[in-house]
Amino acid sequence: MFPGFETQTIDLSDTSVRCRVGGDGPPVLLLHGFPQTHACWHQVAPELAKTHTVVVPDLRGYGESSPAREDSVAAYSKRALATDQIELMDRLGHDRFVVVGHDRGGRVGYRMALDHPERVEKLVTLDIIPTADMWAAAADQPEDELRDWHWNVLARPEPEPEELLTGDYLYPEGSPSLSPHEIALAPDALADYLAALDKPSVRHAMCQDYRAGATIDRELDEKDLADGRTIECPVLVLWGNAGGLPRWGNPLEIWSRWSPTVQGEGLGCGHFIPEESPKTLVDRLNSFL
Repeated sequence: MFPGFETQTIDLSDTSVRCRVGGDGPPVLLLHGFPQTHACWHQVAPELAKTHTVVVPDLRGYGESSPAREDSVAAYSKRALATDQIELMDRLGHDRFVVVGHDRGGRVGYRMALDHPERVEKLVTLDIIPTADMWAAAADQPEDELRDWHWNVLARPEPEPEELLTGDYLYPEGSPSLSPHEIALAPDALADYLAALDKPSVRHAMCQDYRAGATIDRELDEKDLADGRTIECPVLVLWGNAGGLPRWGNPLEIWSRWSPTVQGEGLGCGHFIPEESPKTLVDRLNSFL
């Protein structure tokens, strides 16, 4: 799926990370979301590698990256996951770089831009609004609609959500259950996702990620908003008009509280932008970069 890329496993302070590295030029870090692995970038990374050095890791605990060495909810906060990526880019020799994050990877990306502004040259988030804004918007939703909302379900105490995360639940008939319409996933990418879900440690890491999202991540965002902190680098936000994000509010209006330079648009696809609309995404990324 990644022609010309080298696969590496790199030991970091709190985990070890599987990543692929390819191309030549200014560095770009691509971060995947839930419930996937780095394989979601297989149609995007080779195109970007024509003009950039592209780094494509599995997040801590996901895919073939190791879980946190000391398990806790805090170990899966976006601050902790962002620290992994800073250390990874240090090991690869990149002082300043662009971050492109989809879903949970986007949350790691904007936390990285807030906590390490000297390292992030530009930020692209795909189909998210900040975590605190999601919870604030959820407060206005009918309670019965939120009962089965996956943010709530996956943040429950173990082992209930861990036992829920089977391949049949997340990828019935090979298409993501979180999508409002069927998506034809590449067989090799789907195989990577399903192989990861076979590991209890991966399922646990995914749930710890969501538990952090309901507590620590939310609190960090709320503190940043109260302190008036903003993202210093240029920010591009893209979302799927056919996905669920627009129900939570206007993404550009929401992101404008976090970035004075934000720009972006909705695309004609659903949530899984790197796989549903890779050509459009590559075009937008090349223009922004």
